Amino acid sequence: MENSQRLHVNYASIVDIVEENSTVLDLGSGDGTLLKMLKDKKNIQGKGIEIDENSVIESIQNGVCTIQGDIDEGLKQFADEEYDYVILNSTLQSTEKPDYVINEMLRVGKKCVVSFPNFAYWKVRFYLMFKGRMPKSERLPFEWYDTPNIHLLTINDFFEFAKKNNFKILKSLYFTNGKIRKNIITKLISPLFAEDAIFVLTK
Repeated sequence: MENSQRLHVNYASIVDIVEENSTVLDLGSGDGTLLKMLKDKKNIQGKGIEIDENSVIESIQNGVCTIQGDIDEGLKQFADEEYDYVILNSTLQSTEKPDYVINEMLRVGKKCVVSFPNFAYWKVRFYLMFKGRMPKSERLPFEWYDTPNIHLLTINDFFEFAKKNNFKILKSLYFTNGKIRKNIITKLISPLFAEDAIFVLTK
């Protein structure tokens, strides 16, 4: 499945999570596709933050309110619990200060939605074990020297991080080949068989 299709699956799942008429802040919002979907389907009031100037321009052209900014510098311009939801979709692993970013999200948002690729996925493990090189796949197509993923994490890492930092995980969704895993032992097998995960967090 193409990356764009997988992102679209994540978009659909995030749209399902967000309640109607909510206020939403989307971090690393890209071209504004997710915010536009949320506006169209859930009537939200939203704003995006994106570091890439071309993406900001494209987002604005798509009718989405977006400001240029670096989320690693924090969200100082926003008040505590200013938004119903703060979203960080497939961007956590590329931030320089992921712990700081999440704490800022939890300060600004009543609920937070975080998604990331699971670097403990079994194909990633096997690739490293048998080829002895940093894994590459359709989901992770980069070379070790040009990858934007600078903080690799797993589903278990995130649960441990949540416990250590005393925030609550309200919901978790796991994906393989862009489809949600729905079997009864999801929590047991997700660290091995899920390519991607979405978590809904609160303080």
